[in-house]
Amino acid sequence: MIRTTSPWSTVFSFFALLAAAALPASAQVGQLPNSKSIINTRHNLSVSGPGKVKATSEQEICIFCHAPHNASPVQPLWNRSTPTSAYTVYTSPSLQKLGVNIGQPSGSSKLCLSCHDGTIALGSVLSRTQPITMAAGATTLPPGASNLGTDLSDDHPISFRYDVAAAADPNLVPLANLNPATKVDYELNMQCTSCHDPHDNSFGNFLVMDNTNSQLCNSCHRPGQTYTDIAGHEQCAYCHQQHTAPSKAYLLVGATVSDTCLVCHGAPPSAVATAAPAVAAPVSSSNVPMSSMNVNTARARPHAQRHTSDIFADLRKISRHDTSTADPRNRGTQQVSCSDCHESHSIRSTQGTGGSRVRASLGRINGVNNAGAPVTRARFEYEICYKCHAEKNAIPPTVTRQVVEINTRLQFAPSAVSYHPIQAQGKSSFVPSLRPGMTSATIITCTDCHNSDTGTKAGGAGPNGPHGSNFPPLLIARYETLDNTPESQSAYALCYSCHDRSSILSNRSFTAHRQHVIDRQTPCSVCHDAHGIASNKGTTLHNSHLINFDTTVVRPDSTTHKIEYNSTGPGHGNCTLLCHNAAHNNRPY
Repeated sequence: MIRTTSPWSTVFSFFALLAAAALPASAQVGQLPNSKSIINTRHNLSVSGPGKVKATSEQEICIFCHAPHNASPVQPLWNRSTPTSAYTVYTSPSLQKLGVNIGQPSGSSKLCLSCHDGTIALGSVLSRTQPITMAAGATTLPPGASNLGTDLSDDHPISFRYDVAAAADPNLVPLANLNPATKVDYELNMQCTSCHDPHDNSFGNFLVMDNTNSQLCNSCHRPGQTYTDIAGHEQCAYCHQQHTAPSKAYLLVGATVSDTCLVCHGAPPSAVATAAPAVAAPVSSSNVPMSSMNVNTARARPHAQRHTSDIFADLRKISRHDTSTADPRNRGTQQVSCSDCHESHSIRSTQGTGGSRVRASLGRINGVNNAGAPVTRARFEYEICYKCHAEKNAIPPTVTRQVVEINTRLQFAPSAVSYHPIQAQGKSSFVPSLRPGMTSATIITCTDCHNSDTGTKAGGAGPNGPHGSNFPPLLIARYETLDNTPESQSAYALCYSCHDRSSILSNRSFTAHRQHVIDRQTPCSVCHDAHGIASNKGTTLHNSHLINFDTTVVRPDSTTHKIEYNSTGPGHGNCTLLCHNAAHNNRPY
C-alpha cells in the first residue's frame, strides 16, 4: 500500500500537540514521549526550546506553525504566510532526459520553506498582530544547513511526481514498493515530508527513519540496480549531502566528483578532519588547481582515516588525467572526472563473473566498443579508454608522425595495418624479442603502458591506474623520444618491460637494431609508432612492424624526396629517406 500524507491524521496529531502544549512542562514530557514530540527538539521555538534559535518570552510551542483560530486556509491550520519567492529549482541532465519536471515548490514543502528559505521572519505568525520576538535579535534562521535560501538547485529535488520519475528511471524504487515510512502526497509528489517528520526527531535531522546504513536513501534509490562490497562506498552520506551540496546537481560533499573521491583516496590530511569544523578548508596545489572541497567531514568518512592509495599525489605529477575543473558538466576536452572511469556504486573488492575483463575497482562503467558504439557496461578496459580517446576528443600525438591518426580505436583495430595487441593478438608470429611468459598471442591492456610510475604494477608502493605519472604521456615507465639519447635499460624501460633488451641489441628481430639504438642513438619512437597504424592510413608494405617515422628526425631522401620503408619479410626491409645526415636510398637491412 502506498503511504501518502493524510490531512486528517495531521490535524488530529496537531490537536494532540496543542493539548500537550497547554500542560506544564513536566506533564508535557510525561504525556508525550520525546520521540513523538517537538518539545525537546529545535522545532520548539518557544522560550523553553533547547536550540539556540528561540523566542525571548513566548511560551506557546505550536504557535510558530499552527493556530486553532485565525489561521490561513492552508492545512493543517497553518499560522504562517506562504512564501512568494520564485525559487531556483533543482535540475540535472538525468532528470531532463527522463522528462521529469521539477516545478516550483508546492504542498508541505512550501510550508517548510516558510521558515527554511530565510525570507519570512520566524516570529511572523498570522495569529499575532506583532511578530514574536526572538532571542539575540534573530529574525530568520542563521546561515547554515537549515537556511536553504531560495536557490534549491543544490538541494534534493522536491515537488515532483515520484511515479513519473520511478517509471522512467530503473534506479528508483517503484512507487508501489516504497518503504511505508517514506510518504508522497495525495498528488503522488515527493515533498520535504517524504524524508522529514517535523514533529519527530527520533532519528536526528527530523528524518522519518534511521539512515545509519542508508536505509532512508535506499528506500527510493537503488543505484545501478547492483551493489558494492567496499565499506566506504556503501554509505550514501559519505559522498552525498541532501542540502546545500557544493556540486549542486550531483549532491556531492565536494565541489566536483574528483574532490569528493579525493577526500578518501589521497587528499591531503588537512582535508580529512575527524571532527569539527563541519566544513573542511579548500585544498589546492600549484600543479593541480583543485576546486574547493567544501566537505562535510563531520559526517564523512568513518570507514577509514585515509585511503592508503594516494591518488592526489599522482594527480600532481607532470603527466596526468586532469580532474581540476570546478564544473563536472562543463569540462574541457582533456579534462576528466573519476566517474568517467569508475562507477562508484558498483565497485567491488574482487572480480566478478560474467566474462568482463574490466577490473572490479572500476565497477559497472560504460564505454565505447571496438566498433565505436556506446555500451552500457564495458567488458574490456580499452572500451573505457575509447570514451575519450576514440572519436570524442582530438588529442594530437606526442610524436610528429609521417602517418597521423588521432583516433586510438582505429590504431588498435584488428583491421589496422600493424598494432600492439590490445583488441586482438598481434598480426606477426615473428616476435623473438618477447620476454619469457609472453608470446605472439599475448593480449595486453592500455594500463600495461599507461599507468602510475609509482604504483605496485611499476614496482612501487602507490596506487595503480592511469591517474598520473612522471613519464609523459602518462606512462608506467620511462620512454625517451628525444633524438640522440644514449641507450640504457632505464631510457627505454617501457619497451624493455615486454621486449628483452639483450634480444633487441643482438639484432634477433631486426639486423640493424643495435646500429640504430646504440651507435646512432636513435630512440625507438623515431621508427616505431607504439599504438599502431590504421588501415585507412597505411599499408602492410610500408607500415608493418609499427613503422611510422618521426618526421622531426627522419626527412625525405634528397634524390627521390621520399620517406619510405618497404617490408621484405620477417626481420628485413629497405628504407629510402634521410636520417642523421645519412642518405638511405633503398638501403636493405
